[in-house]
Amino acid sequence: MSPYDPSAFPPFAVTVDLVVLTVRRHALCALVVRRGEQPFQGRWALPGGFVRAEEDLAAAAARELSEETGLCAHDPGVPGVDNGAHLEQLATYGDPKRDPRMRVVSVAHLVLAPDLPAPRAGGDANSARWAPVDELLAAGEQDSAGLAFDHAQILADGVERARSKIEYSSLATAFCPPEFTVGELRRVYEAVWGVALDPRNFHRKVTGTPGFLVPAGGTTTRQGGRPAQLFRAGEATLLNPPMLRPEV
Repeated sequence: MSPYDPSAFPPFAVTVDLVVLTVRRHALCALVVRRGEQPFQGRWALPGGFVRAEEDLAAAAARELSEETGLCAHDPGVPGVDNGAHLEQLATYGDPKRDPRMRVVSVAHLVLAPDLPAPRAGGDANSARWAPVDELLAAGEQDSAGLAFDHAQILADGVERARSKIEYSSLATAFCPPEFTVGELRRVYEAVWGVALDPRNFHRKVTGTPGFLVPAGGTTTRQGGRPAQLFRAGEATLLNPPMLRPEV
């Protein structure tokens, strides 16, 4: 084995990019920021940034989310940062040409949370907004209007991860407040999957799945109509049987 030669390996950077998803007005939306600096100045992008030398990846993801938008996500490794949002590592992206500045490897993270407030811009972002996922993915097909870097692909991967995981896990409850109705949970599935679901069949499936939902002991009329029973997320993390996505 030949001795290690640092000069044979040009320097590169590591970044984190965040696919932040929430349900607003019955639509699946993603958080995007308008870049205030080159490259891609003025283009919309996913929030994110460079990982500092002393940071681990989860801490960098939580910091970038807070700095660029004012939002926080749950990260067990960062004490005091917990607003009920779900954060998990999504995938790693390392195309040598993905960033024109230098070789940059990005570790993308997926963040899911209930109806989040309007974000505020910060860091190197001029503005931030929630945008319907369908709108962003459609724009991604046009170079001039699409997301910066390879963020259209990262967003598509994050959306597919969310759509797949709510089939076999209880992750859909991460889009709900601590206490919610079956109707509110159904609208999460409809927004994430982009389909209409039969209310009676959905109610039967979710209330009949062991450990998925736990009665909260109250009712609400916040959705209008007759009082609806409130539930909390149960202890189950995997659903058996799974909630299979309808074929479109």
